[in-house]
Amino acid sequence: MTVLIVDAANVVGSVPDGWWRDRKGAAERLRDLLAGRTGGEEIILVVEGAARGVESVPGVRVDSAAGSGDDRIVELAAEHAGRGCVVVTSDRALRTRVRVYGAECAGPRTVRPAPDGPRGG
Repeated sequence: MTVLIVDAANVVGSVPDGWWRDRKGAAERLRDLLAGRTGGEEIILVVEGAARGVESVPGVRVDSAAGSGDDRIVELAAEHAGRGCVVVTSDRALRTRVRVYGAECAGPRTVRPAPDGPRGG
């Protein structure tokens, strides 16, 4: 089974929809969107900072990073090396770090399509 590790801060921040006014709520909306996926993968949503405290739901395990979310994502990629791990982020430095462990990388639109209409919020 593929493990999908999602960089919540990066994915939420990829769309300027007002997420900065309620970081925890934005992470919860992303979690709920991920829970609706039917890809059959194990999903780990890594949250940090103001988004800590988001709870797991069926289909999505939420991992609250004690410190840097990027560091936690690297730890998870190392733990899942050899299992078909995909890290969802557009952060180039993070992509480089997780590829050392054999992780593949995908961009935010893999899990969160861009909204239609005017941007902002």
